[in-house]
Amino acid sequence: MEKPTGSKAPVSRAVESAYTKVWGEENVVALIALKVETSEADSVASDVAKFPEAEDVFLVTGDTDIFLKVRFPHYEELKDFVLHRLPGVHGIRETKTLLVVTAYKEGGETRSA
Repeated sequence: MEKPTGSKAPVSRAVESAYTKVWGEENVVALIALKVETSEADSVASDVAKFPEAEDVFLVTGDTDIFLKVRFPHYEELKDFVLHRLPGVHGIRETKTLLVVTAYKEGGETRSA
């Protein structure tokens, strides 16, 4: 998800409502790809690692600079994180948020689908 510009909401109310209905009271897990200023990569990774919701933070090669795995009790908290808290980290140029639909293996443990 790119940083929002203008006043248009990045996620429609219908989509937001659908997410809430799907996840309900379950944790919401997301993988967030960050593109950052090259000179700021270590600093950005260190800063996002300080968020308590960040379970994993990886500096990677390729089109993405940093991958971040986050977990929240509800979708609304993920939305607040992506729209309000994460943009406060200096050096982030672009983000792309991927919601985890099903985890087949997590934390070294295989899960049934």
